Amino acid sequence: MPRRGRSWKSPTEPVTLTLRVEGLVFGGAGLGHAPDGRVVFISFAVPGELVEAAVEREYPDYLEAVTTRVIEPSPDRVDPRCPLFSECGGCQLQHMAYPAQVRAKEAVVREQLERIGRLDSSVVRPMVGAADPWAYRNQVRFSTGRKFGDVGFISRRGHGLLKVEHCPIADPWISDLLPKLQGHGAGLHQVQVRHSRATGSFLINPAVPGLDLPTGQSSYLERLAGCDFVVSASAFFQVNPAQAEEMVRLVGEALPPRGRLLIDAFAGVGTFARIFADRFDSVVAIEESNSAARDAKVNLRSVKNARIRVGKVEELLPTFEDHPDAIVLDPPRAGCAPPVLSAIAEFRPRVVVYVSCNPATLARDLRVLVDAGYRLTDVTPLDMFPQTGHIECVSRLEWPPA
Repeated sequence: MPRRGRSWKSPTEPVTLTLRVEGLVFGGAGLGHAPDGRVVFISFAVPGELVEAAVEREYPDYLEAVTTRVIEPSPDRVDPRCPLFSECGGCQLQHMAYPAQVRAKEAVVREQLERIGRLDSSVVRPMVGAADPWAYRNQVRFSTGRKFGDVGFISRRGHGLLKVEHCPIADPWISDLLPKLQGHGAGLHQVQVRHSRATGSFLINPAVPGLDLPTGQSSYLERLAGCDFVVSASAFFQVNPAQAEEMVRLVGEALPPRGRLLIDAFAGVGTFARIFADRFDSVVAIEESNSAARDAKVNLRSVKNARIRVGKVEELLPTFEDHPDAIVLDPPRAGCAPPVLSAIAEFRPRVVVYVSCNPATLARDLRVLVDAGYRLTDVTPLDMFPQTGHIECVSRLEWPPA
């Protein structure tokens, strides 16, 4: 972490620029402009600061740099909690006070909607920040040192293992486990740890020899919105339980109170299908991953009006003959493939709820749906990953447009 008023130079003497930080971009870097007009993405800078930054990578249209000296610090700059911050690639924003993180991320969403989607950013609601921006992450994937069995994270520059004894954004149960894992990682590529505070269930995968607790579990039990979910080691589930509850609240507020057919697209382990099944006559969950779909079948077994279809959403959704009156989209970072949006434009469900982890692809896809005649009523940013540059959003579109 760069210190205020103290410079740092690498042995190769990289090019150093003096830059005014104009804002924050998706991913957590500061935005500046080089003397030649090129955009500079500046790691570990705070909007408004004047910094010196060493250029790490140069591209024809932009530069990537890292802050080496803070000339004019922002009042929003704070000391990071983690001694590995700026070396570890897991967090990008520990040097910013949490309220400033929330403001900056909300501004990113507004900018992406305006610039990429050509949408009116007045639909963006205030970001739902975390009540506690620390000790939230209940799933962590650790890298291992094959020689000595150390456990930790790969450095920000992509090479070398950083041995980790404590992670301030990890669930305390996971942080307490870390010292016990040290020395046991030899021969393993990675160690995945998941833990549910609500159920007490945990998963340590693969099996780790020599620990004084069970390992090698293939799944664990998570709880969300009062429902229990079996989650396999390879299946996705939100890693911030408190903010996942807020996400469910937002999705629930966006969906109609009653309906005929709900489609839960990119359903994962059947999360939204299970939670909101009682509002609809029938629910169909679509999931491509075989492991997540197997979990969904288990999780939806007691839900008589729900069924799971296994396959790509872009292949299955256009084949539906029974058109839904509500659909929840929760795609990966790449967003929705064109056939998904085309099918929605054809079916015209009266409510579309779009959960996104990438404001850029969200803006792109919302533009397509708005051009198809939908009205975008609101976009609510949600800080699922405090101290990082990641941003989640819950958006609502309606048909017919008012």
